[in-house]
Amino acid sequence: MRVVSLVPSLTEAVALTLPGALVGATDWCSHPAGLDVARVGGSKYPDLDRVRALRPDLVLLNVEENRRADAEALRAAGVPVRVTYPRTVPGALTELGDLLSELGAPTEPGWLRAARRAWATPPRPTATAVVPVWRRPWVVLGGDTFAGDVLRRLGVSNAYEDHPERYPRPTLTELREREPDLVVLPDEPYRFTADDGPEAFPGVPCALLSGRHLTWYGPSLAEAPTLLADQLSRPVLVG
Repeated sequence: MRVVSLVPSLTEAVALTLPGALVGATDWCSHPAGLDVARVGGSKYPDLDRVRALRPDLVLLNVEENRRADAEALRAAGVPVRVTYPRTVPGALTELGDLLSELGAPTEPGWLRAARRAWATPPRPTATAVVPVWRRPWVVLGGDTFAGDVLRRLGVSNAYEDHPERYPRPTLTELREREPDLVVLPDEPYRFTADDGPEAFPGVPCALLSGRHLTWYGPSLAEAPTLLADQLSRPVLVG
């Protein structure tokens, strides 16, 4: 198999499990460290000519990470594509196992078995949080998102879980009026930091989380519960 991945988390999964299969990845595919494959541009605007020139047997995409137009263009050019769309941790683990098996992995990789064990017994939610993923304008996690399920399995309920939109755009005033127990601020896609984000929510604990561990579905899932739980336990408080 010759695989081109346009999804950073799947790039990491394939590179660690079937390194000989991966022939191309996006400029944003940063894991594993030292990845040495052809680069095909960004995930939103990949160079499709460069993708086709790699003669892939399969191109990996994701509903949220990539554009439908690129998937359709590749299909029209006769390039097989696989579009992923996990919205829960169990769904992601199943999808990863199926994908790697289809790509030729003889057995389930150790990191995937470790991830299954790590997420086997989720706690009951004990806090409600708003989860901004962007500012200027503010964008938050809504319902039916993978990151929302990750947090729920760490004991954190999303205040916008029942919102009809998956990524609502409330005003800052509306966010504050929710009176959450916690504000969760990941470092991607927007890079929230201790100096950029918590000041907007004075008096409310703000947990700075690894966006990779919150949103990527791949090898990082094995360590995500421990790392994210630790980050949730050490919130920043301003004002």
